[in-house]
Amino acid sequence: MKIVRYIYTGYGLVVFTIGFIVLLPFFLILIQIKSWHKYVFVLNRVWAKWVFGLLGIPMEVEYRERLSRTQRYVFCPNHFSYLDIPTCGLIAHPFIFVGKNSMARIPLFGYMYGKIHITVDRNSLKSKYNTLVKAKAAIDHGKSIVIFPEGGIKTTKMPKLAAFKEGPFRIAIEKQIPVVPVTIPYNWIILPDNENLFNWRKGKLICHEPISTEGMSLADVDKLKEKVFSVIETELEKYFPSQKTETVEKSEE
Repeated sequence: MKIVRYIYTGYGLVVFTIGFIVLLPFFLILIQIKSWHKYVFVLNRVWAKWVFGLLGIPMEVEYRERLSRTQRYVFCPNHFSYLDIPTCGLIAHPFIFVGKNSMARIPLFGYMYGKIHITVDRNSLKSKYNTLVKAKAAIDHGKSIVIFPEGGIKTTKMPKLAAFKEGPFRIAIEKQIPVVPVTIPYNWIILPDNENLFNWRKGKLICHEPISTEGMSLADVDKLKEKVFSVIETELEKYFPSQKTETVEKSEE
């Protein structure tokens, strides 16, 4: 019944907001000093676990290979739902997001997001270039990054992947660090992008085996992009065999 979904969604917003308000003083303290930013990762995980725990959504996180605590990675998840962002917060490896600049315009949350993460205006070539520079600098400072390679929620045919952008793969190759494909199969059902009303079901996030970029050059960007696309596509087909994924485009919003 839709009324139940409305109530559940309202409850979810309350859970999300209260968790943020409770943790906000700690976020505000930690973001003031760069050397403390690494502890924001811990708060992000606490917040994500708070949200999914109180929503009663079991969220399984599967690692196909143990991630090195000293290695930097470029994490590339599929992006079908706004729920993907807190879901990525469950990854047990410190990282920062590279995401659209509209996130930084949200009151209070945007201030925190802009101080920690990297934002990009996808309609500006200059912003895209500066984002690449900032992302590579963050890696030089020992940080891993999460970039949605579809460039946002672009597909119009869930759970079919939209075409991948080159950015995350250029960064990984230039910095010679591994790419971790990440599959999030069920969030488009739990929180559909076209409705933004919660459905209850179990969730899952899979971190696949890291793909090495050692020895690759920028001439290998397309090859790497296709490999990561194939890993996620193949995984999605396991969960939705009757809905074989295909590359689809969605116009920029």
